[in-house]
Order: sequence, then structure tokens, then C-alpha cells
Amino acid sequence: MLKIWGRANSINVKKVLWCADELRLKYERVDAGMQYGVVDTPEYRKLNPNGKVPTIEDDGFVLWESHAIVRYLGAKHGGLWPADIRQRADANRWMDWASGTFAVPYRTVFWTLVRTPPEKRDMQAVEDCRRQCAGLLDMVEAHLAGRSYMTGEQLTMGDIPLGCHIHVWLSLPIERPAHPNIVAWHKRLLQRPGYDKWINMPIS
Repeated sequence: MLKIWGRANSINVKKVLWCADELRLKYERVDAGMQYGVVDTPEYRKLNPNGKVPTIEDDGFVLWESHAIVRYLGAKHGGLWPADIRQRADANRWMDWASGTFAVPYRTVFWTLVRTPPEKRDMQAVEDCRRQCAGLLDMVEAHLAGRSYMTGEQLTMGDIPLGCHIHVWLSLPIERPAHPNIVAWHKRLLQRPGYDKWINMPIS
């Protein structure tokens, strides 16, 4: 059986859990990271020398890095991994954009407002990064015009990273531009059981 290490409030672990539920996989999850520890134990470091989450073990095959895991599971089980090479490239592009471009300013907004005590918050940094995020999401808003999901009419791995970020973005107490296509996409994601279970939870 697939085994997944990681705490459920980690954005990267959420990607893997949502993916596994979309694929209707049976798995065992082990709490690890932050308050749960585990990641600094010699046993875990043998699996993942980075000491981070998530990590999976699938019939003896160990893999870490959330996007690599999502791609692996999608390819292995025939879902979320587009058969068409161009659609697959598009999905890969949006996965990488979500983590390499959008997540950079987004992380400052999230960590400051959610995990930093009020007296230690740099609100100017939050505002600067909020503006960057809003501008980047203008691209997504335009891209989603006429599409149900990031790469077309079917959910793919390309929806997973940004889908995790966008739920938090829409929940934070911040000013946001009107992005009706993104809001409609988010509502479609909320109708999916795996998203509702793992992503639609209190932010922490």
C-alpha cells in the first residue's frame, strides 16, 4: 500500500493527498513535520535526506518532492497525467509556474498573516507581495476564460499546485481584485471530494 509521510496542513502534502484521492488510491498517512517531529529521525532521513515532507513509499519505491510525486502517481495510475504531449507540457508548465513564480510572493503573504505573530509582521512586505500576487493572477484569470480547468475541460496535475494556493488566497483577510474566472474554477474544485477533504480546511 502507498504510504505518505506529512502533516495535513502542509501545502505540499495537500497536493499529494488531493492527488491520491483523485486517483482513488488506498494509502496510509503518517503525521510528520513541525509539531509531529519524525523528519529529523535517522529512519526518516534515510528516506528523505532533506528532512522535509512529503515523502512517499510505493511498493518499496521512495520518492520526495511534491510535484515529482504528483507526476509519478498520475503517470502510474493513468489519471491527471494527460496522454496528449502538448496538454501534458501545458500541465507541467502551470505546475512549475505555481511553485516557481506565484508561490514566491504568495509565501510572504501566507507566512506573515497566518504563521507570524502580529507584533513581528512586516505589513509593507505583505502589501508588496499581495500586489505581485494579484498581478500574477491576472494572467490566470485571462487563461481560464473559456476553460473549466487549467489545461482544458478535464482536471489534470496542472490544477493541483495552484488549486491548493488559490483556496488560501481567497480565504485570507486581504484586498483582492475581482477574478470571476478564478472564483468559478475554485468553486468547481470544491465540488471534488479530495479537494473538499484536504484543501477546504481551516488555514494554519
